[in-house]
Amino acid sequence: MKAVLKVGAAGALAALGLVATAAQAQSYPNKPIRLIVPFAAGGTTDIVGRAVSDALGRELGQPVVVENRGGGGGAIGADALAKSAPDGYTLGIATVSTMATNPATNAKNPYDPIKDFAPITNLVNVPNVLTVNPKVPAKNLKEFVALLKSNPGKYSYASAGKGSISHLDGELFKYITKTDMVHIPYRGSGPALNDTLAGQVNAQFDNLPSSMPFIQTEKLRALAVAAPKRVEGLPNVPTFAEEGMKDMNNMAWYGLVAPAGTPAAIVTKVHDAAIKALQDPNVKKRLHDAGAYPDGNTPQQYAAQIKRELELRKKIATDQNITLE
Repeated sequence: MKAVLKVGAAGALAALGLVATAAQAQSYPNKPIRLIVPFAAGGTTDIVGRAVSDALGRELGQPVVVENRGGGGGAIGADALAKSAPDGYTLGIATVSTMATNPATNAKNPYDPIKDFAPITNLVNVPNVLTVNPKVPAKNLKEFVALLKSNPGKYSYASAGKGSISHLDGELFKYITKTDMVHIPYRGSGPALNDTLAGQVNAQFDNLPSSMPFIQTEKLRALAVAAPKRVEGLPNVPTFAEEGMKDMNNMAWYGLVAPAGTPAAIVTKVHDAAIKALQDPNVKKRLHDAGAYPDGNTPQQYAAQIKRELELRKKIATDQNITLE
């Protein structure tokens, strides 16, 4: 009889927990939501986060406040998100850097990209681009490779930080082309972009949205893009695949995640609001103008996408012996 009573009490407690969770989800949100962008202002992650945050806030009925937490190739901001309370009031932008390249190349990465987050949706897919300062005497990719081969160690490239996708792309480019460039890491693609524009750094591996305005005004020269086909607005810029570099031809993505343990009902509510936000005409225009392609998959599909990307980047890191110093 006592055993039955214990089971009954446990069941009652579980039922109370479910009721409390349901009530929490039903009243959610009742205060502002923090959106951690794990890179400095001005880069693609920041552009995507700010493009979506206002519309997401309108759909949820509470402000969504962007907080930039740059550093460590996105690891600092991602770790802060992973350690936040799983109550739906702290969300974050996840990137290939935070969920795949950093964990794949850094044995001391402080979080588990699979276990420590609750995927919500992939917001956008974005082409990557290799650009150079116009003062670099190379008009196309072949000329740039020839220039690097004849001047080993003379030229530099900027990245969004050690372990970021731009860092991994730069090292992969060096391996494929058998060239040598000096890696200059920053706290995000925004600061990296500023120094590339100023000529302090010669080249940059970046996501297209942050570099696009400067390519269009000829303040940067685009040599190749990572995309399934040539990008609208840049018809004369070939893809890496066209140039014989298929391993460089992967697009980046930017998604929405919460800390692991966030109630499923809250994840669903945020997901549905994000999908509506992506359909907002102003958001669609901002993303299109920046060269980003809206997605909006399910939490399950996004979880599978993250896992695939992590496995891909682990393979590249292992095959090319790419690790953080």
